[in-house]
Amino acid sequence: MGQPALKSGVLPRRQADRTAQSDARMLEAAVRLIVERGIERTTLKEVGELAGYSRGLAGYRFGSKGGLYSFVVKSIGEEWIRELTRVTEGKVGVEALTAATDAHYRFCVEAPDHVRAFYILWFESIGPGSEYKDVIAGIHRRRQRDVMEWIRMGIDGGRISPAVNAEKVARQFCAAIIGIVYQWLVNPGELPEIESMYSELKRTMQLLLPAP
Repeated sequence: MGQPALKSGVLPRRQADRTAQSDARMLEAAVRLIVERGIERTTLKEVGELAGYSRGLAGYRFGSKGGLYSFVVKSIGEEWIRELTRVTEGKVGVEALTAATDAHYRFCVEAPDHVRAFYILWFESIGPGSEYKDVIAGIHRRRQRDVMEWIRMGIDGGRISPAVNAEKVARQFCAAIIGIVYQWLVNPGELPEIESMYSELKRTMQLLLPAP
């Protein structure tokens, strides 16, 4: 007798599972190499090999280092968005910004290599000829929109003064987060000082977002 027929949908699910697994392994390999060697010395061949696949798979999958780095920032960005969505659910205004700030600090503590790789790529993207600059710019705009929305919802809900300029405060918040991360990248062993900077950011947001 022949092999029993597979149920409809089994093969696509198996393929999706294999793709998800290979993506996860490629991501971890790329993060490790970026953190240890920097983006210039990271190669597609080594990413594929470190992930446990053929040396040509990363090149086939991503096409170029720019494609690989776009994949890395998108993947880590999605991790952050999932966590941010979870911690800010049902929150607006200062409460949402406080939850987001605390989550960002935890992300640095709990997944430091992912954060380090993400921001190494973030800062390098401003250079000429970057293939993933538009990806980073899109993530930055999304962050600012989210913060503006939390502030505007706080204003609409009567928790924040209507005199507050949501766009200006959102820009300041996002710039502060990037600045704190830069300090952490330069001084990774000074987590107590970094935690203090996050705490100061929360206090600053309370001052900039007063009640009516």
